[in-house]
Amino acid sequence: MRLTKANIAKYVLPAGKAEALLFDDDLPGFGLRVRAGGKRVFCVQFRIGSKQRRVTLGTTETLDADQARKRAREALAKVSLGADPQTEKRAAKEHASVTLAAVVPRYLAYAERRQKAGHHQGTRTYLQRHWAPLAEISLEKVSRATVSERLAVIANENGPYAANRARAALSAFFTWAIGEGVATANPVVGTHKPADEKARDRVLNDAELADIWHHAGDGDFGAIVRLLVLTGQRREEVGGLLWSELTSDLWTIGASRTKNGKPHALMLPPQALAILDGRPRQDGRDLAFGSGVGSFQGWSNGKQSLDARIAVARKARRAVPVEMPPWRLHDVRRTVATGMARLGVVLPVIEKLLNHTSGSFGGIVGVYQHHTFRDEKRAALELWAEHVQSIVARTR
Repeated sequence: MRLTKANIAKYVLPAGKAEALLFDDDLPGFGLRVRAGGKRVFCVQFRIGSKQRRVTLGTTETLDADQARKRAREALAKVSLGADPQTEKRAAKEHASVTLAAVVPRYLAYAERRQKAGHHQGTRTYLQRHWAPLAEISLEKVSRATVSERLAVIANENGPYAANRARAALSAFFTWAIGEGVATANPVVGTHKPADEKARDRVLNDAELADIWHHAGDGDFGAIVRLLVLTGQRREEVGGLLWSELTSDLWTIGASRTKNGKPHALMLPPQALAILDGRPRQDGRDLAFGSGVGSFQGWSNGKQSLDARIAVARKARRAVPVEMPPWRLHDVRRTVATGMARLGVVLPVIEKLLNHTSGSFGGIVGVYQHHTFRDEKRAALELWAEHVQSIVARTR
């Protein structure tokens, strides 16, 4: 019979039969499978070589007869050109299952062996948190427009620099995925960076540094910020500080946690030790800050809250300017270096304190110069801490 809406509706499965396969009189291969339970499914049947193949087109609830006939005709046309609709359908289903959520864990396992702990933690955060709304989308369906739209949301919620980092993490993931054969293109290519990043030279003045100290807060973020001010170390190094790295007043950061891959030791001044002595310890957790898995993660929220507290305080005392000029946590590190130089600390000691391998210790000098500057670094940190203490005391 001809498969039409009317004919399908009036067809009754013969008594005692579990199912029947009806073929259309006008289009050979176009059929309808009718089951005793009431389900009716359109299909198309064809031959590839010596084998019969059958592909489901959809149920009568999702397709009408004309739509199903059109799909059947398209499938049969592909067969006539040497294609196999069944294989294509299976491949499409497999591609649909290759999603960010399914593939990202493989990439993270790969990246963890090649990235430093702080960098890897950022990669994990960007891929699993910032790009979470794309998690169930097939990699082949992630388009440039999709990436661009999501970048705008990330920039609005977390800031343009966080969006830049998220963009870089996703691009690296797709580059790897192409090499693994699970993606054919990188949809990040061609998207705009949410922010143009330029080399920064922002140095905080004493009043700004005092505002940051006073309003840093009492929680983990506040303690981290004050340690950044006192030591000039990188935020990932302080945020990921391990209790096992401390021996009396000596803090030794392992090579796996430093940017240059070299261990870094410094004698903490009393002001820094006092902050750490006041921190609670969690049973079974070596990390001094944060909770759950991994090191401290509340950077964006902590910074936004700190800026808000500073703005309220400046407005209350009618500071000029009322709004503190834009700043970033990394500016503190530059401020420490500049402030130490102003206090008379020589450049080689500052570079050793910051664990820089360029500058005074680049090239051949870095190969043969192994003096640790331990005493000089300790004296510089104590001098700087006293300076911070004095400007904080003046601005209470």
